[in-house]
Amino acid sequence: MIACRAAAIWPSRGRKPAVWSAIHQFPRFGPPRTEPPGSPRRIVGMITTRVLVSCSLLAVLSAPLHAQAVPDRLLVTGTLAFDGEATLGDFTGTTTTVAGRLIGAEGLSAVRGYVTAPARSLVTGNGRRDKDMYKSLEADQFPQIRYDVVGVRAGQIDGDSTAVTLRGRFTIHGVARDAEIPGWAWLGQDVTRFRGATPLNLTDYKIGGLSKLLGTLKMHEEIVVRMDLTFKP
Repeated sequence: MIACRAAAIWPSRGRKPAVWSAIHQFPRFGPPRTEPPGSPRRIVGMITTRVLVSCSLLAVLSAPLHAQAVPDRLLVTGTLAFDGEATLGDFTGTTTTVAGRLIGAEGLSAVRGYVTAPARSLVTGNGRRDKDMYKSLEADQFPQIRYDVVGVRAGQIDGDSTAVTLRGRFTIHGVARDAEIPGWAWLGQDVTRFRGATPLNLTDYKIGGLSKLLGTLKMHEEIVVRMDLTFKP
């Protein structure tokens, strides 16, 4: 509910607020008022009318961002990354070689799309570890990592951003599994941006080779996948 104060819309001397002209477009009901100008009843009626009109206009202007139409857009820049843990310490794999598309809709909840990246574009800053990673991903046989968006669940609005949860599926190592990615979306006239993260278990995608030297060197199967994607017309 939007709270309105009469003082905020009461016209100052010699000047009328923008909502003033809209007041006179509302029909009058019942017999004409007979109270003389300046009477308490007439003043109260005018204040009440102005408050109601202003509240109605504010409600329209405060329409949720997720109720607005979202246009088609292409992924122009982005980062796909994951955070992992291993015996020798934590590490991050990342790539900026991404492609994708946002398929617009009349409302945010109906938006579709996808993002994809070559498996061999992921790097961790350690060449030997990267080779082991490509081997575990069988990158030659399954060259692409992909996430398909089948819907969006919108949450609270904070300034120019909206809390969202992407509903869709990852396809990794040739295995497709449903996955949701919570995050934040920025819906601008010229740009749409999403940032989010979600946990992922590598064994769900039949990725092996996580242990070496009889298990003395091991990568944990639980990782966190992060996305930062920018779409433009």
